[in-house]
Amino acid sequence: MSPLGRIMSFVVGDAQADRSVPPSGFTANLTLFSAAAMSFLCVFALALSLATGRLADRWGGELVRSSTLRISAPVDQIDTQTQAALRVLETTPGVATARALTAEEQGTLLEPWFGPDLPLDDLPIPQLIEITENSDGYDAAGLRLRLSAEVPGAVLDDHTRWRKPLIQAASRLRVLGWASILLIGAALAAMITLAANAALSANARVIAVLRQVGATDSYIARAFVRRFTLRGFTGAAVGTVLGVLAMFLLPSATEEVGFLTGLGFEGAHWLMPFLIPLVAAGVAFLATRAAAQKTLKELP
Repeated sequence: MSPLGRIMSFVVGDAQADRSVPPSGFTANLTLFSAAAMSFLCVFALALSLATGRLADRWGGELVRSSTLRISAPVDQIDTQTQAALRVLETTPGVATARALTAEEQGTLLEPWFGPDLPLDDLPIPQLIEITENSDGYDAAGLRLRLSAEVPGAVLDDHTRWRKPLIQAASRLRVLGWASILLIGAALAAMITLAANAALSANARVIAVLRQVGATDSYIARAFVRRFTLRGFTGAAVGTVLGVLAMFLLPSATEEVGFLTGLGFEGAHWLMPFLIPLVAAGVAFLATRAAAQKTLKELP
C-alpha cells in the first residue's frame, strides 16, 4: 500500500475496532483541551524564538558597523576639536563616514530621558560624532591613540560593551523559546499518555471481548492510536488558529515604541505555526502507541 493509501486508511479507520475507544467523555475532552492549550502556548513560544532571533541579528547588524565619538570640551574649544576629530576620522582606514550630529538630533536622543523642553543652549552638552565603518573595520586602539594626541577631549565608544550583552540576551531568549516548545511537547505527550491509559483501563471489558473473538493487541492498539492522534490533531489545529489570531492583536514593530513590539511572525514565518498540528499529531501518535502497547500487556 502506498504512503497516501496508508494515511487514508488510518484516517478512515475500522468501525469494529473503533468500538473499543470511547467516542466522548473525560479522556476525549482531556485530549482535545490539552492539545488546544499546548498548541496555543506553542504559537507564542515559537513567535518568541523567531522574534528574538531577528532581534539579535538586527542589534548585531546595527551596532557592529557603527561607533560614537563624544567630545567633551569648553564651549570655546568644542567646534575646533570637532573639526580636528573629523579630520582624523577622514584619514583613518576602515572609517566609511563620520558626521557630527546637529543640536536637534542630539536633543532628540536626550528627549526620552529629559523631555522635549531641555534647554540645550544653556547646558554643556558634549558633541557627538557618528562613525560608520566599512567592511574591513578600523583599528580602535590605534584610533584612540591618535585622538588622545590630537583631540584630548574625545572619547571613542565602539559599542562593544553594549553590543555583546544585548546579542547574548537575545540569543538566550531564543534558546529559552525553543526549550519552552520542547517542554510543551513533553507536557502534551504526558497528558495524552494519561488519557490513553485511562481510556484503555476503562474499556478493559470491551478489550477482553475483542480478544475472545480473535482481535490481536496490535489491532486494538491501532484503534486507540488512530482516535487519539486525530483528537490531538483537531485540538492542536483549534489552538493554533486561536494563537495565530491572538498574534494579530499584538502591536506592530515600530522604532518609536521599542523592541517589545513586533514579537509576532514576519514573512514566510507565518506558515510555521501551521506545522504545529502536524507535530502535535505525531506526538499523540507516539505517546498513544507506547501507552497502548504497555497497557495492553498488563491487562488480563
